[in-house]
Amino acid sequence: MTTMQMKLELIPVPVTDVDRAKAFYTEKIGFHADFDQQVREDLRFVQLTPPGSACSFPAGSRPMPKC
Repeated sequence: MTTMQMKLELIPVPVTDVDRAKAFYTEKIGFHADFDQQVREDLRFVQLTPPGSACSFPAGSRPMPKC
């Protein structure tokens, strides 16, 4: 019987303030900012990785739905 290995590599985390989240995780906890891209005026993604980890997470803002 073959055993499947599973790895957790990416965990999306929605945030309300991307700058504040990035500052907290990089300055206070020591995560590395791998990626920071303003996709549109109302959409930005930052990918953060803990030191020595293969698992990272994208923290992002997203546009609010129009009512």
